[in-house]
Order: sequence, then structure tokens, then C-alpha cells
Amino acid sequence: MASPSIQRRRLGIALRRAREQAGKTQEEAARTIDAASTKVSRMELGQNGIKLTDLNVLLDLYGVDGEQADWMRDLARSGRQRGRWGGYRNVIPDWFRQYLDLEEDATELRWYQAELVPGILQTEGYVRALHTTAPFQSTEADSDRQVKVRMERASVIDGPDAPQLRFILSESSLWRNVGGKTVMRGQLKHLAAVAQRPNIQLQVLPFDSESYETATFGFTILRFDHDASTDVVYLEDYMDADYLDRPDAVRAYSSLWDRLQAAALGPVESRRLILRMAEAE
Repeated sequence: MASPSIQRRRLGIALRRAREQAGKTQEEAARTIDAASTKVSRMELGQNGIKLTDLNVLLDLYGVDGEQADWMRDLARSGRQRGRWGGYRNVIPDWFRQYLDLEEDATELRWYQAELVPGILQTEGYVRALHTTAPFQSTEADSDRQVKVRMERASVIDGPDAPQLRFILSESSLWRNVGGKTVMRGQLKHLAAVAQRPNIQLQVLPFDSESYETATFGFTILRFDHDASTDVVYLEDYMDADYLDRPDAVRAYSSLWDRLQAAALGPVESRRLILRMAEAE
């Protein structure tokens, strides 16, 4: 069975499509359930669950009935359950727990990282070095729990239903000194090792790339059941994150991914570069 997060995601997509087919705006939907338009937006992005009473009002507004309405009610019931990461509420913000649930459900991840090693590929030493200096880290116990979360996330690489993982790392993320030479040597060797897994493709965008295509920000494209219509683009900043699922936004980031991939070194050359850097540490 799909997790609550993916059920919320599926319901959100269905609600948005029903609203658009009915010719209604988010503001009109919000007024109907006596809520702010931001609440409707978060429902359609799958970030919030929805009460059955509110759902029934929206279904009436959109003219949805019969089996389609029953299916959407079932999604709403399952989407109100707590996800796997609910027990980490005191150390993981709401906007990031949503991502963790989606990451766990995804069948494919395309991840571009500009300055740091992607979280799912970080070693324990690298994670601890990051959180030791984090401005919001208050206690050693919280730091330990952050490390536990990061290590649990890494299990997605090895599971029987492991997704296809595509990574493009800016060369700057490999040179960024996190935790000192010993930590970085271990991190680089770990990257070289995981790059050999059949479900992982890792490429490096080098400093001397002849292409001008680059991005100073990281982003992740998540795909579910190989259905491009449900793709989500995840963008994270210092204090929050955005989840984009509009077709035009997904197409734009998918096109950017293709150009970055074309400018990057191939997987074999990328692994050789990482190993050379590890030996030089």
C-alpha cells in the first residue's frame, strides 16, 4: 500500500484537475470551504490532508460524483495517517518531512547538487560535521537524531524496491571541505563505491566544462510509478521548500536537467575524478 504522503499527493492532483475542469479558481474553492486560498494550494500539492466534510463540499462544487468521488474519499482517509517520519517532528520541519515521505515513495530521483553532497549519499562523518556547526542545532541528542534520520534515508539505496537514482554533482560540492581531510576522504570513497550500484548513475559537472549550462541552486525531480504526470520538483532554501508540480515547471526543470547532464562528465569519468580526489586527500 502507498504511504499517506503519496495518497495525499494523488488526491491533490485529482482535486486540482477536477477544479480546473470545472473552471474554478483556488480562491473560489477556498471561499466554498471558508478557508484561505493557501490551504487549497497546499491540499493540491499534497502537503496537507483534507477533512471529508471539506472534500465533499469541493466535490459538489466541481461536479465530481460516483466512483470517482468514492475513490477520492478513500484517498482522503488514507492520507490522514501519519507517515514514517512523524516521530521526528521535533528535529525535522514539516516542509522537509513531506519531502522525506515523497522520497521514500519515488521510483526515480533526479538530483542536482551545487555545493554539498546530496543528503542521501552522505556518510555519518559528513552528516555529523554538518550538524555540529548548524545554527539551529541545540542539543547533542537532537544531533544524534538528525544523523539517524540521514542514515535511515540512505537505506533507500539498498532496499529491494530501490528507485533509480540519478545524480549530477557540481565539482564544487566535492571540493567543499566538510569535517576535514579524513571525513572528506571517506565521503569521496563512499561516492565512488555507490556509483557502481546498478540503480545509481552519478555524474560530475566539472569546473572546466565547455558548456555554459549550470545552476547555482540544487533541485530534485521525483517520479512515481514512471508516470510523468505526477512528477514533483523539490526546491529547498535555508528555511523552507517549494514543491512544484505544474506541467510547465516540471518541463522546465526536466529540460535543465537534460542540459546539465549533457554538460557533465560521463559516469565512468566522474568516478575516476572522485577517486583521484579521494587519493589526494
